[in-house]
Amino acid sequence: TARACDDRAVQTPKPQSPKNAPAMPSVDLFLGPLIQCAEAATLGMPFEVWKTRMGRFRQEGTLEAFANIYKQGGVKAFWAGTGPKMFESGSKGMILMYAKEGINDNLRRAGVGPTLAGVLAGAGGGIAQVSVMGPCTYLVTGAVNNPGVPLTRRIAETYARGGLKAFYPGGTAIAFRQATNWASRQGFTEFIRHRMKVALHGDQNARLTKAQEVGAGVIGGTMACWNHPFEVARIEAQTLGNMGKPVGGMVTVMRDIVRVDGVGGLFRGIVPRVGLGIWQTLFMVTGAKLIKDELQKREWIAVPEVQVASPHEPKIDPKQKKDQ
Repeated sequence: TARACDDRAVQTPKPQSPKNAPAMPSVDLFLGPLIQCAEAATLGMPFEVWKTRMGRFRQEGTLEAFANIYKQGGVKAFWAGTGPKMFESGSKGMILMYAKEGINDNLRRAGVGPTLAGVLAGAGGGIAQVSVMGPCTYLVTGAVNNPGVPLTRRIAETYARGGLKAFYPGGTAIAFRQATNWASRQGFTEFIRHRMKVALHGDQNARLTKAQEVGAGVIGGTMACWNHPFEVARIEAQTLGNMGKPVGGMVTVMRDIVRVDGVGGLFRGIVPRVGLGIWQTLFMVTGAKLIKDELQKREWIAVPEVQVASPHEPKIDPKQKKDQ
């Protein structure tokens, strides 16, 4: 009887079965827009405007570009293009969270490690964003580099110039940027989280403190800025498109930038880009995880099944399992 009681204790089900978790949780459709809009409305927009100006006016220094933005319209100038940016943030946040989290959960269910799952999920979510990001970043870039044109007039002139296709100059650069952006942010952050668990707690399944989660996000967001040349190429291509000039492919645009400004031209605006990368990672990677962990703890959403051993589950001796 004691043995039977032990067996029942081992087989006690969890309070919430992971099999109840949907493959693509709909909660991400609501969390994504809220988190991404909060990111953009705070420091996201100033970093975006600062980075965009430096990517276009590559002869300006970091502080010089910051001062010139302020001269254009004071503090308000750092939120130029907020209208299309909020639409972009809401739509791309929804797409990113739904695709990224869904891909990541399914890969983890299949036994893929957290770093590789993060890289693949981030790349998939980033590419999925391009459909809405092309037109929105095009309009934001135009608002920053040529602020005198009203939004409605810019949309009308662009459509008259080439229809919907005209809103997608630099589309290849955007796709490369977004895929590498979120693959790097999610992947690097998961890699750092894993290393911190082992180094600080001696257990790869340990739970990090909120401060440690933030630290991992800061490091991951910084490391993810290696792809900055794609961003400079995107800014240049969309600026040329706003001016009605022909836009070549991504390689052609990069070659032209190097010819005029040298290799260093591909890294102009790296300081605000690092700030933006950290800020977006803290919201869309670290923040999203902390929020979903809290929702799961309250049992408001189901816990996705992960093919790894949990330190909280009872361990069954192999010999005992064989006897059963």
